[in-house]
Amino acid sequence: MRKWLKASALLVVAATLLMPNIGTKKVEAAGTFIMGGDVSMLSEVEQKGGKFYEGGVQKDALQILSAHGMNYVRLRIWVDPYDSNGNPYGGGTNDLATTIALAKRAKAKGMGILLDFQLSDFWADPGTQTKPKAWQSLTYAQLKTTVHDYTKSVITAMKAQGVMPGMVQMGNEESSGILWDDGKVGGTITDFTKLGELLTSGINGVNDALATGEDIEIILHLDMGGDNSLYTWWFDNIIAKGVNFDIIGLSYYPFWHGTMGQLAYNLNNISKKYNKDVMIVETAYGWTLNDGDGLGDSFYTTEESVGGYPATPAGQVAYMRDLKEIVKDVPNGHGRGIFWWEPTWLPVSGANWGSAAGAAYNNDTGLLANPWDNQTLFDFSGNALSSLSVFNEATPTNLLTNGSFEANGYTSTPSGWSVWANTTANLSSIKTEQPGVVGDYKLTLWNSAAYKASTYQVKTGLTNGTYSLTAWVLNSGGQNSAYIYAKNYGGTEKQTALPVNTASWVKVRIDNIQVTNGQAEIGIYSDANANNWINIDNVKFFKSY
Repeated sequence: MRKWLKASALLVVAATLLMPNIGTKKVEAAGTFIMGGDVSMLSEVEQKGGKFYEGGVQKDALQILSAHGMNYVRLRIWVDPYDSNGNPYGGGTNDLATTIALAKRAKAKGMGILLDFQLSDFWADPGTQTKPKAWQSLTYAQLKTTVHDYTKSVITAMKAQGVMPGMVQMGNEESSGILWDDGKVGGTITDFTKLGELLTSGINGVNDALATGEDIEIILHLDMGGDNSLYTWWFDNIIAKGVNFDIIGLSYYPFWHGTMGQLAYNLNNISKKYNKDVMIVETAYGWTLNDGDGLGDSFYTTEESVGGYPATPAGQVAYMRDLKEIVKDVPNGHGRGIFWWEPTWLPVSGANWGSAAGAAYNNDTGLLANPWDNQTLFDFSGNALSSLSVFNEATPTNLLTNGSFEANGYTSTPSGWSVWANTTANLSSIKTEQPGVVGDYKLTLWNSAAYKASTYQVKTGLTNGTYSLTAWVLNSGGQNSAYIYAKNYGGTEKQTALPVNTASWVKVRIDNIQVTNGQAEIGIYSDANANNWINIDNVKFFKSY
């Protein structure tokens, strides 16, 4: 999506348009989870006077980020982001020279490189996929050749400078295609032939720049990370055209792109359906509702309300923890990582989404502003926020057995769990079924008659301390009571009622479980009327952060 501010002080977000397995290759070391950031604005911010600090000491922004666990950068590249008089378009003016310079700095800090080919001279997103100026008059055959030669030349140049990327993204938020109108899809355009051929041309150019033994993973990237129908429509069609790629990249902003439950379901579904790795290549969240440049921001009260986390550094941490958990939980190691979009875009004068030349090129009458300054990982003066701690934070261990209900397939006695019902006959109310929000199976409580049932685990040998209990839930509602609980831990029983939602998985939690006796019973309970049902998945009990 476009990342700049319109006159109304809101981002322009374009409307979403309504197989064979190709094996993946993994360049990263086994077990490496990517915690990255798109720092494409950094050079321009610094050129306009932006400085970065940690503990009151001025430092290189990439040094601060890498020291806190950011292990990858994402860098967009535009073909020719200048007008005929050489005036830069702004928004980072991410030409090849700028990209290589940033890549060298990142590599010096031990960070990997994801190169984002936008195949345009300026911003590319679902609403704007404009061909570069020099490509406008090409025939379709010439365009395919040019795309190939361009991507090959860029990779060749980066190799020569010692900064060959480990990953390449061919196109940016390309749900409506690339290089309009030749590569456009959606609406009345249902033929993916040209889009597939153009993507293949670019991918072949990347591969043709590689020597024997060299490898670059290929990403195809859509917006609307919670929209499973978009992803299955698009990837069904693009895979049918034989496009060879490795990773499905997603943009996910919780205030624009659906619920966290919809994202979790989509990641689980598409990674299994296409046997592909998945990665969030764009995300962010606000650390304040204040506006650094006074010209309006993309994140304000509505986004905070829809997003569901407070606009504070602690809210950023809570959001990132939940997002990281969702991606890491994608089965079979298919969840590869997360990139925070523009963590260093400080509100310094002139470091805007575009310059006057850029606005003229895109026929954009919006304010020349920074709409992102309250979604960074630094405050308005460049001081590192406490939220950076989440990047190298270890994920706590789930102490439950078979918390995702995958161990037995269809069963009424899932391994690791005890079951109870108010009558022997009502034990049939408890079963595992498909599909889950993580993996294949979920726990279901249902009966055609009224029932009471519980599924629980008793954990002993616990280290005394503070614990949390979480679960993902779908719920028909109508029960007399339905909740998750923690008890017999040395304190008063804690319960959290299960919210009613029949369509989108919702995460529920109990925090501050103070274990003082080395044990705890955790479980799910329902006192239900006929045909009331609950689906539960990915239940976790863990020592709190």
